[in-house]
Amino acid sequence: MKRTTTLVLIAGLAVTAAACTESKRARNAATFGDRPADITCWTYGTETFSGRSTGKVENSDEGRLAFVDAANGRYTTVDGDCRVVYLKEGEEGAPAA
Repeated sequence: MKRTTTLVLIAGLAVTAAACTESKRARNAATFGDRPADITCWTYGTETFSGRSTGKVENSDEGRLAFVDAANGRYTTVDGDCRVVYLKEGEEGAPAA
């Protein structure tokens, strides 16, 4: 009986954790949707990428960013410690509301 209760509790916690992650992703997608962003990445303290996306920036579980580079229109992926700054409406390169 105690083992069943423990298994149910663990399963419930796993479902709850997954739901929180999905809700955070949905909130970020709704907030930042297709807005362009300035992206800067470093590896071991050396800047390895600096550019702008044309729209949404995808972030994988492994820490890789994927986006369309505004400079050349190519689908780009980058690894490293990255800073993503989404542009506000009205800023240069940002879409109009």
